[in-house]
Amino acid sequence: MSEIIVEKQHKKKELLLEQLKKIPIVQLACERSDIGRATFYRWKKEDAEFATAVNEALTTGNSLVNDMAESKLISAIKDQNMTGILFWLKHHHPAYATRVELAMKQPISEQLTPEQEQIIQQALQLASLTTKEDYENPTITN
Repeated sequence: MSEIIVEKQHKKKELLLEQLKKIPIVQLACERSDIGRATFYRWKKEDAEFATAVNEALTTGNSLVNDMAESKLISAIKDQNMTGILFWLKHHHPAYATRVELAMKQPISEQLTPEQEQIIQQALQLASLTTKEDYENPTITN
């Protein structure tokens, strides 16, 4: 490629990276930089340095958007917006976190066969969790 084309391409890449830092959406950054998405992905595939710079720009852009969103959320909380308050509490306070409760209504009614009990006992002994004496002289604890 000629030096002029390489220089133009470099400037377009820089412009695109700046756009990604402001708004981390490839489609919008390409439109604002007047670069096709196919060209963007080709550059990213062929140029490892550009690909690294793209990832860094996207990280920077995502951080910026996250900061703006958190700022708006805090403003909503200050304005006594109940949705904002609940969102904050659900994600930052364990007492308000979403919980999943699992309940089993069917009791376990299956008994182990003597062979299965022996296999389990051998496994526990091999894992050094019990001794043979524990198995032969069980103590019931509540």
